[in-house]
Amino acid sequence: MSPRAGSAGSHTLAFVESPVQLLNVLEWAHTHAHSAAAAPGAELTLVVLSPNDPMTRGQLRRMAELARDEGHMVRWEEARGGTTAPFHTIGGLAPLLRRARRIVMGDPFSRYVQLLLTITRAQDLVVVDDGTATMEFVAQLARGERLVRWHRRGGRPGPRDVLFAPVSASARRRLTPSDRRKVEVFSSMPIESAPDGVRITANDFSWTRARFGPPRITKGADMVGTSLVETGVVDPDRYLEAVRALARTHGATRYFAHRRESVDKLHRLAVETGLEIVRPDLPLELIARRGPIGRTILSFPSTVVHTLPLALVGTDVRVAVCDIDPSWLTENASPRAQGFLSGVTGTARDVHRLSAVSAV
Repeated sequence: MSPRAGSAGSHTLAFVESPVQLLNVLEWAHTHAHSAAAAPGAELTLVVLSPNDPMTRGQLRRMAELARDEGHMVRWEEARGGTTAPFHTIGGLAPLLRRARRIVMGDPFSRYVQLLLTITRAQDLVVVDDGTATMEFVAQLARGERLVRWHRRGGRPGPRDVLFAPVSASARRRLTPSDRRKVEVFSSMPIESAPDGVRITANDFSWTRARFGPPRITKGADMVGTSLVETGVVDPDRYLEAVRALARTHGATRYFAHRRESVDKLHRLAVETGLEIVRPDLPLELIARRGPIGRTILSFPSTVVHTLPLALVGTDVRVAVCDIDPSWLTENASPRAQGFLSGVTGTARDVHRLSAVSAV
């Protein structure tokens, strides 16, 4: 669906690459629609920079339907559909970028988004949560560091990093507030310190709670999967052993797969743990809010230990998080990995902490 031209001075353009980013744009729009600062007649066009992963695409399609139901315009871009796709995508978006007064983005680390930021003249920039990476983004911005994802291994930048460095540096400058530029971070994460001028707005998942639930709660426990194996942080055998031990200890029966978990790993989990593998068609915050959901939700350090307690406030569901034992980390894990994961767990509110289970 193509976006309308938008009323002068009020058009907002949002770029998302994952279902959770799209969910958090909807939460941001809901929060601002009910604030005193909301601009009359402001329009939001959601631009989906579609990835190639089938599960992510499926969740994005469902989220796009919900966005249209809320009255927002949605523009689907096959941004990675071949070598010429980025040129077509950027060329087609250039007029919208130049006209937009506000840009909302879900992933400031994305090279695609960083490239699009070099085109826009918008003086109002908003970063919505892309999970726990938001904490690292704000910290790096405050320290004036180059924008690098936390799980990337330390050391010298690769050839592509060097080639893209000017664009990344330009994006970091644009995401730094000034007399002419406003920057907002809309987050459910615990952000302790932000750069001067960056406005932090709390995401309490009010849209999710108004739109779905309350859920039916079952007596058992559910487990939330993580892509720490796929990102090279955690050893796959240690992860499987930890999942098996947690499931046995807490009586978990279902395993909600992360959208980036590999088919082979999930098959092995099903065979060796007996867990029912569920591949959600929506972000877990919405799945849990719709129900049915277990009275206990088990998770490793991830975004959901921050978001699920907010989405499920007022219910009797308990979120329990299991620490990552340092022995589970791979030799290729970033030196920052253990500290970052401990911080994710340690700063979570309204969760029950579990010690790292012993590998057997």
